[in-house]
Amino acid sequence: MSALAPSAPEHPVGPPPTVSFDNTAIAFATKGDAQMRKAHLLFSSLSQPWLVRFGIPLSAWALRVGLPGVRLAVRHTVFEQFCGGESIEQCDAAVEALGRFGVQSILDYSVEGEKSEEGFEATARETIATIDWAATHPHIPFSVFKVTGLARFGLLEKLGAGEKLSTDEQAEWERVRERVLRICQRAHERGMRIFLDGEETWIQDVIDGLGEEMMLRFNRERALVYNTYQMYRKASLGNLRAALERANAKGYFLGAKLVRGAYMEKERLRAKERDYEDPIQPDKAATDADYDSAVRFCLDHLDRMGLCAGTHNETSCQQLVRELARRGLAPNDPRVFFSQLYGMSDNISFNLAKAGYNVAKYLPYGPVRSVMPYLIRRAQENSAIAGQGGREVRLIRNELQRRKQTRALGPGQSTS
Repeated sequence: MSALAPSAPEHPVGPPPTVSFDNTAIAFATKGDAQMRKAHLLFSSLSQPWLVRFGIPLSAWALRVGLPGVRLAVRHTVFEQFCGGESIEQCDAAVEALGRFGVQSILDYSVEGEKSEEGFEATARETIATIDWAATHPHIPFSVFKVTGLARFGLLEKLGAGEKLSTDEQAEWERVRERVLRICQRAHERGMRIFLDGEETWIQDVIDGLGEEMMLRFNRERALVYNTYQMYRKASLGNLRAALERANAKGYFLGAKLVRGAYMEKERLRAKERDYEDPIQPDKAATDADYDSAVRFCLDHLDRMGLCAGTHNETSCQQLVRELARRGLAPNDPRVFFSQLYGMSDNISFNLAKAGYNVAKYLPYGPVRSVMPYLIRRAQENSAIAGQGGREVRLIRNELQRRKQTRALGPGQSTS
């Protein structure tokens, strides 16, 4: 894959554009009726908090102890909805299906919390394999990894707390840094952009430091390595601004992936248990305000940044659409991407892609048992995010009804 230029031709300024996220024919173009009905049942179930609270952890436990039939049940429900497969090769069908409609993919080996050196090395090798595969594929603009797939969580916690490492731990940390370097070096050689995913607040500074160390090496010509900023954290907007100051001072481009965040309940519980200030925003409105401010900040400094707006929020997506037009930037400016998770918010992803914007779906993969932490977070999101699960149900129901009416009208007729 050839390196992208750090800038793109400006787009003529005209009336403020809008993208309709209600066009379900575009949103679900890749799915047949049977898939739609299955997704409707799944999201209806995930909208029940009691089922998510008890059913998903119970499934994870059953997988760990090897109860018969559980793996197959998970494989054909939540895994099928939110993951591309168990291997890189199994993801190919999903990548191609998305690509036919202009939606790109981000292969995410969603194994985290490994505990052995052998496991960490295996994750590093697999991540490099995704980079190599993606570099030959026209529909994959980014790769991604989690540092907790490459490092012991306890080690990251100790570093995050500023505690002194033992001699053995220092050697362990050097191996972690070498794995991250190896991954980012391959991404640089292949011309692939790569994300360091966001994680818990008490280890995030360590991860950010690793990311900036890699940016210093590899982001000299454009944003290739990206850190993730979780805007439900009170500190994230200030951290983003400070990161750009450091990048400018040291002469490299800053890559920023903006998300709202996925660990809210865990963060608040830990803060309460350990009696420190809750690091999470007081309410959704504060998170939304900081997210949109961060997007504008990145656009203000796009000459020295790359932006990936990871969001399922329709208002934030519309605001970014309008900001690009207001600033005279082309919808497909290579420095700006929208991103959503596979299996969610297809009404946003497919309609943005149809309108000519850069869109990439996070496409997780890995063994069913290993990706359960990821699947649990997706289930919790669809239960906890205001209206998320209900919105998916409503959109699917509307599309099934539209198809039924179209068939009743006969060939060549329209329900619009």
